[in-house]
Amino acid sequence: MRTYEMRAHEMDPTPHLIPRPLRTGPLPPGTGPCRLDGGTVIEAGPGTEGVARWLRTAVGAATGLPLADSANGTPGTGPGSGSRIVLAVDPRTAQESGPEAYRIAVDARTVRIEGGGPAGVFWGAQTLRQLLGPDAYRAAPVAPGREWTVPPGVIEDAPRFTWRGLMLDVSRHFMPKDGVLRYLDLLAAHKLNVFHFHLTDDQGWRVEIKRHPRLTEVGAWRSRTKWGHRASELWDEKPHGGYYTQDDIREIVAYAAERHIRVVPEIDIPGHSQAAIAAYPELGNTDVIDTTSLSVWDTWGITANVLAPTDNTLRFYEGVFEELLGLFPAATSPFIHIGGDECLKDQWRQSPTAQARMRELGLADEDRLQSWFIRHFDRWLTARGRRLIGWDEILEGGLAPGAAVSSWRGYAGGIAAARAGHDVVMCPEQHVYLDHRQAAGEDEPMPIGYVRTLEDVYRFEPVPPQLTEEEAAHVLGTQANVWTEVMQDAARVDYQVFPRLAAFAEVAWSSLPAPAERDYADFERRMAEHYRRLDALGVAYRPPGGPHPWQRRPGVLGRPIEGAPPNV
Repeated sequence: MRTYEMRAHEMDPTPHLIPRPLRTGPLPPGTGPCRLDGGTVIEAGPGTEGVARWLRTAVGAATGLPLADSANGTPGTGPGSGSRIVLAVDPRTAQESGPEAYRIAVDARTVRIEGGGPAGVFWGAQTLRQLLGPDAYRAAPVAPGREWTVPPGVIEDAPRFTWRGLMLDVSRHFMPKDGVLRYLDLLAAHKLNVFHFHLTDDQGWRVEIKRHPRLTEVGAWRSRTKWGHRASELWDEKPHGGYYTQDDIREIVAYAAERHIRVVPEIDIPGHSQAAIAAYPELGNTDVIDTTSLSVWDTWGITANVLAPTDNTLRFYEGVFEELLGLFPAATSPFIHIGGDECLKDQWRQSPTAQARMRELGLADEDRLQSWFIRHFDRWLTARGRRLIGWDEILEGGLAPGAAVSSWRGYAGGIAAARAGHDVVMCPEQHVYLDHRQAAGEDEPMPIGYVRTLEDVYRFEPVPPQLTEEEAAHVLGTQANVWTEVMQDAARVDYQVFPRLAAFAEVAWSSLPAPAERDYADFERRMAEHYRRLDALGVAYRPPGGPHPWQRRPGVLGRPIEGAPPNV
């Protein structure tokens, strides 16, 4: 990329951008801002048509400007300045900095956004929206006829990681489709490009599988829900549930793809499967318990009810994954997450069927039986052009050769996987589990886990120093995880996720110095403007001074953990 060095006496043309861009620089003295008005047109080069469509839909709605198409790049005929927004894919940018890199140059007549690929152009368009100010995030103009200007200057930017993700658990508490689409927009606004969609767990199955209809007829619904931590004596006696039809999933995937977001669907096996067993009791360890007595779980924690390691179970889930692959195309969902975490082995130890399978396969223990289960689906997915990814427990008993790891229990699993040549996504719970509380004190609603402040998240470093350069190359990136046991609605999810997701987004995108050297004061200064963007978007974030009265949940038990989290 062409570089522009900022001189100390010159004003930064991008003082409030989040994530902070790689480089910024001014244009020659006297260059004025670019005014956008009714005469402004979009000149979309090959491959950027989707970005132009997004600009008209999102920025056009907020500004009230038509942002008309200009196939030949000539100024529009409407009244106004005749300014242009030029969108172009630049092969040189792709070669130098990758497909997600972009460059914006703004002078008095033109906003030019060049990207290494369509994704880079899209991230540049997100930056343009920030440059227009917080009102550019509204759904309709609040001041019709106001002047919209873009400050002059040059921005050059590229992401540090190719995997910049958010995992959303929709099993513990279901988020309707419109809420998921809203979160995809929020991810895009923060230049996050992976949506990890946790679709199944003990407390609910959330995706329609046509060959197994009881998964949603039975498995998507529970009779009541624990209110607060599992030790709480409170219950919400209202039935809870919901699921996405296959057309809903197609819509979500297409919506994400338009925003250059990859979707990673998760079907959790062999543990966290009580909802599936409640729907189809033959999937459980029927020689240990009466699986017909099980219902969709109504509380939190880890249940002993796991899948039986039988051929019937394998064939059942092959059918599930076959339909899933049809809903999540390889182009946008190259990875399929199979969970693999927190699988209690008690029933397998007691099960004659499981023990016979272990003898048949020559397996030394139940950990290796789980590894056999995971390896089966790794081979199955690989044969169909996909890659398996799972939580770091899939390391136990031996990791499937092509599998990638979501390192959640700390850094250790990711370090071990990277040293063994496996790709890793770093998401250690001690740092980027956004269900953990944001402050100490009794005002935090249903406080869970360690205190993880905005600054703590900003100082998170995804690549541990123990890795060599070659090993670190296996770190695909990082993601923040949102487990929703104590998040009953979208407002509670907003509260836990924001503003910390903004700090996480900068960690995932920007090339920051070592954690102790990061300029948190500068980030806080930029957040003052970002809070206004979140306000315009209607995000119910945690205010810097603490929760609003209506965000508190007095008397509802959480599970706070005191002290600093271990660095493991």
